[in-house]
Amino acid sequence: MNDIFADLAWRGLIQQTTDDQHLPQWLNSGSRTLYIGFDPTAPSLHVGSLLPLLTLRRFQRAGHRPIPLVGGATGMIGDPSGKSEERNLMSVETLRANVEGLQQQMRQFLDFDCGQRSALLVNNFDWMRNFSFLDFLRDVGKNFPVNVMLTKDSVKSRLDRSDGGLSYTEFSYMLLQAYDFVHLYDHYGCQLQAGGSDQWGNITAGIDLGRRMRGVQLYGLTCPLLTKSDGTKMGKTEKGTIWLTADRTSPYAFYQYWINVADADAGKCLRMLTELPREEIESLDRSRETEPHLRQSQKRLAEELTGLVHGDAGLATARRATEMFFGAEIADLNDAQLVEIFADVPSQQLSKERLSGDGLPLIDALTEAGLAKSKGEARRTIQQGGAYVNNRRITELDTRLTGSHLASETVMVLRSGKKNYALLRFAE
Repeated sequence: MNDIFADLAWRGLIQQTTDDQHLPQWLNSGSRTLYIGFDPTAPSLHVGSLLPLLTLRRFQRAGHRPIPLVGGATGMIGDPSGKSEERNLMSVETLRANVEGLQQQMRQFLDFDCGQRSALLVNNFDWMRNFSFLDFLRDVGKNFPVNVMLTKDSVKSRLDRSDGGLSYTEFSYMLLQAYDFVHLYDHYGCQLQAGGSDQWGNITAGIDLGRRMRGVQLYGLTCPLLTKSDGTKMGKTEKGTIWLTADRTSPYAFYQYWINVADADAGKCLRMLTELPREEIESLDRSRETEPHLRQSQKRLAEELTGLVHGDAGLATARRATEMFFGAEIADLNDAQLVEIFADVPSQQLSKERLSGDGLPLIDALTEAGLAKSKGEARRTIQQGGAYVNNRRITELDTRLTGSHLASETVMVLRSGKKNYALLRFAE
């Protein structure tokens, strides 16, 4: 058995435990079963979900059995932890689609066919649907002191507000999640629940319920929330959330997010989100101190996470797209890919008819794209070797652009000098 507790501690992945004294020894004395719950608020996991998912992966690789739990039942209510207002309830159809999406993603990260350590994917709707309201109150609710529930931060913070407080629906969330722990103990011998630090109240509630209902000792462990050095959430940009599916966040955009991580956050991300060995991470730490301009930490981080989330093919696509933005010849891409790569580049829309016949003079194209203030300046740019179409240099003044110059279905990429890009989009 690998010392999973020591590794988690070194990586900064332990915020709290319910038994600091005995938990390390207990974990290292045999194979244990643990679970982490995932709220199906969307059909895809996001960067914030990556840390708990990789925590399960670390435990499995250390010889333990992970159970990722998708909250098909609890998702119908919504976890109030860390929320300032009540969530909008999802339809059954939306919830079902979200659960299916999350289940499919989790299979990318965990091994479900490796003997006793095989991951087990569960959905709490499968056992909660068998409860009647009266049965749940009688069998579970009677073991849950209200005064204890009122001390939990997730409840107190909402009850102290004057603008709505907490509904009974959200108040009952804690009971449902706590019973998940008891059910998983009964059926799979699960004795450890892990999660983000915002789940501390729910985790300790499950441990207390296990003691009251079964007389057993259960354990809890929380990880820090994934935040930047300024306190904001990791995985959020001006354009929105960074998702783990290519249809929501492309491999290129995912790769670029990690390439652009600040030095102050790079070391933490390498420890918390990658499986790189300690020696390599510490070497990268030294590189940030002595050669920060090389951004070796960010490059390694981007490669590791993009390969993990999107596979070798996704990483190759992201690398190629990055190279194109910095001058590599552009080819074999579609409109969506080009527009995403050059999302911050000025663009103009022209009629596709201008590519027919003799075509669009390059001089006119550079001017209309905003890369030259006049036709005279456009001519000088071409003569001096500074004009590019799809990153191919064009030196002939009489060049006319036709459909053969399109880099994708409707897009042409123009460049003046080393870094001045513009897109021309040709509509019917």
